[in-house]
Amino acid sequence: MENKITKRQFLKTTMAATAAVMTWEPLVFAGATAGALRRLNLGGLWRVSQKGKNDWISAGVPGCVHTDLLAAGKIPDPFYRDNEKRVQWITEADWVYERSFDVPDDVLKNDFILLRCEGLDTVATIEINGTEVGRANNMFRVWEFDVRNVLHAGNNTIRVTFGSPLTYIKQHEDSAPNHWVTGRAWVRKEPCSFDWDWGPDLASCGIWRAITLETFNQARIANVLVVQNLAGNRATLDVSIDADAPGQTPGALRAAVTVLLRGDIVAKTTVPLSNGSGSGQLEIRHPKLWWPAGMGDQPLYDVQVELMDEAGATIDNAAKRIGLRELKMILPEGSSPLQFEVNGVPFFCKGANWIPCDSFTSRVTPEILRGYVADAAAVNVNMLRFWGGGYYEDDALFDACDEMGICVWLDCKFACAAYPAFDDRFMDNVRQEISDNVRRLRHHPCIAVWCGNNEISFLRTKGPVWGPNRMSDTAYDDMFKKLIAGQVQQLAPQANYVSGSPDCGDTHYWEVWHGPKMFDAYRTVTGFMSEFGFQSFPQPKTVRAFTSEEDRASVVTPVMNWHQRDGSGRGNEIIRDMTLRYFRPPKDFDTALWLSQILQGYGIKIGAEYWRQTMPVSMGCVFWQYNDIWPGMSWSSVDYFGRWKALHYLARKFYSPILVSGRENRETGTLDLFVTSDLLEAKHGKLHWKATDLTGEVLARDSFHVEIPSRKSMNVKTLNFQDLINKSGANGFLTWLDLEVGGKIISENLVLFALPKEYELANPALDARVDETGDGYQVTITAQNPALWVWADLENADAKYSENFFHLGPSAPRKILIQPKSPLAKDNFINQLRVRSLFDTYAVT
Repeated sequence: MENKITKRQFLKTTMAATAAVMTWEPLVFAGATAGALRRLNLGGLWRVSQKGKNDWISAGVPGCVHTDLLAAGKIPDPFYRDNEKRVQWITEADWVYERSFDVPDDVLKNDFILLRCEGLDTVATIEINGTEVGRANNMFRVWEFDVRNVLHAGNNTIRVTFGSPLTYIKQHEDSAPNHWVTGRAWVRKEPCSFDWDWGPDLASCGIWRAITLETFNQARIANVLVVQNLAGNRATLDVSIDADAPGQTPGALRAAVTVLLRGDIVAKTTVPLSNGSGSGQLEIRHPKLWWPAGMGDQPLYDVQVELMDEAGATIDNAAKRIGLRELKMILPEGSSPLQFEVNGVPFFCKGANWIPCDSFTSRVTPEILRGYVADAAAVNVNMLRFWGGGYYEDDALFDACDEMGICVWLDCKFACAAYPAFDDRFMDNVRQEISDNVRRLRHHPCIAVWCGNNEISFLRTKGPVWGPNRMSDTAYDDMFKKLIAGQVQQLAPQANYVSGSPDCGDTHYWEVWHGPKMFDAYRTVTGFMSEFGFQSFPQPKTVRAFTSEEDRASVVTPVMNWHQRDGSGRGNEIIRDMTLRYFRPPKDFDTALWLSQILQGYGIKIGAEYWRQTMPVSMGCVFWQYNDIWPGMSWSSVDYFGRWKALHYLARKFYSPILVSGRENRETGTLDLFVTSDLLEAKHGKLHWKATDLTGEVLARDSFHVEIPSRKSMNVKTLNFQDLINKSGANGFLTWLDLEVGGKIISENLVLFALPKEYELANPALDARVDETGDGYQVTITAQNPALWVWADLENADAKYSENFFHLGPSAPRKILIQPKSPLAKDNFINQLRVRSLFDTYAVT
């Protein structure tokens, strides 16, 4: 049995080697009373066994059974080759988790002791000291159970039994009044864990988020809602506070509310609570506004709440971090497209679609999430759409988006299926799920819109009639336009909400990937593009991580096809066939991988530039997809290991704050030149263009001044190349564009009048000089002839590259900074460095 452990396994420990010391931690500030809220973290070292087997192994909490079995050496790595087949039995089985913990005498004297489970995946029965205390059936909910009467001083045991989600699904399918709803739609569990068209079938179970015991007297904070109003030079915060005493009405309480900016107090007040509820108002003068990336800064205010008893002692506290902004989603009206507006300023959304970044959520650390957000910001992304088939992500991801100005389109976790809205218990479950997650996430300034679902509008039928995997209009409205909409409106009254995507005026355009259209088809549609994309292979290092040598005989070997999940069953062939429509045949396996990335970037660039050119007729370009859930073939711009594909490097340019681009007309021989700006202020620049032959000799050139208005796109000039085409052929010249602002080239581009495969490129004879710097290696690349899509790569080491997949002319050296992620001596660096271009993919005879 082959068992090749993936890199990501080691990024998150399972606590199998060491168990954390368990202590009861006070959750309040100094001056707390003896009965103040205290919490015991039950995470750390547990044990797990298949139910009825008594075959116990160490388990990590938070975690899941797959990673526990993997750490114990009981299963092969599911990501390697086709090992996924060999672990399907795990989802079919029931699993038991248990551990012991101590409870001091003084804790048992408190009024309330609650077991708080922030993530149980999914069908769970919880016992303490052999007594059942509760059941759960939704991995997205917070579950709390009163356990005071089942605890005793000293040693206690907790056991959580997880039933197979497949059994749960079958039971509900069999008992349903009709059979229109099938499969994963019945269970409130991460939909894509049962596989998707880019990921494996690895539905797991376990305690995937924090599990704690909470004890307190009198009351605790149950709810804090901050509503903001901006008016001129001041901001008003209305803060609502609810205290909770399960089964009782809280006594006389008050709350101290303090607002801080970077640690400095900017406002404070005291709020009396009557029957557990109260509200107060604070004023912030000269507020610092939060802006999306590229439009301004992201100042964040901390709102701290201390709950105090009659004597003034603190018994609980809570903190919310907010950004002061007005962020509106404006639905289409007449010729105006769907668009977003922040602080009164409409802006073009430049983004990508986010999916879960690992099949096993417990392996995803805050550092990994922050790295992804930083990599998005680095290429001028200002929006990520958190797609509806995953899970409600950890606060760490939203925190990073808050801090880096990445707006979030947040789908609720319903996707591509008819859901049983006719079932009252299911709807009640959904209502609580939405409530829990809106309350948790509503203060994040990055959230631009809550969206009810992904693509379920495609499954609607007329009126009240259902059909096979078809949801009636009536049921759809009940679920997404009434129940979920009502919860969002009630709990986040200033939030934007739409019932679904793409039924809110956005577009999912898939006629290129699903064929038979080519990339130019992107230029036939306008609006807000919230999904479109084309697949590529990951780079060779990533492919080597999940294949053996025999699997790399071609891109369509059984294992290569196994890691391709496109629903057509021929995804790798689609990549291969489209590659040959635009490029010459690759010379070997590795070249086929790289060339597919160039193809992907080339195609997405056509769409992205067109929609930016047509602003404000188009106001959003959110390509599918940003990241990967496992190593394989997909639409991603960043692969599972965080390695940038060509698309991600190209996004930095086509999402540049100021963009120079061209739109060629092959029939008329004309080239429209566009300058597009997202900046809030106007600029003055100079546009340089030149046409060269394939040796770099200049055939024509010109420069002219351009005024660059704020937040506009303009066709600044039309060039006529018909004479040049007649003389040299459409494939006989290259058109280079450079936009200069403030004495610096801030945007560059290359326009082709023919398909890339039609150019008889000369050998560019690339050369690279390596100089060591304090933070990496500076590589100066030169070419003797034009080199298209030049990229550098280290054969066996990961690194950060300041630039890649650029076009290089002769006598125009390009300096890039390469920073290896692990120490690499200069000699080793030079030995590993490879610099290639499109020419190097050709099978030269």
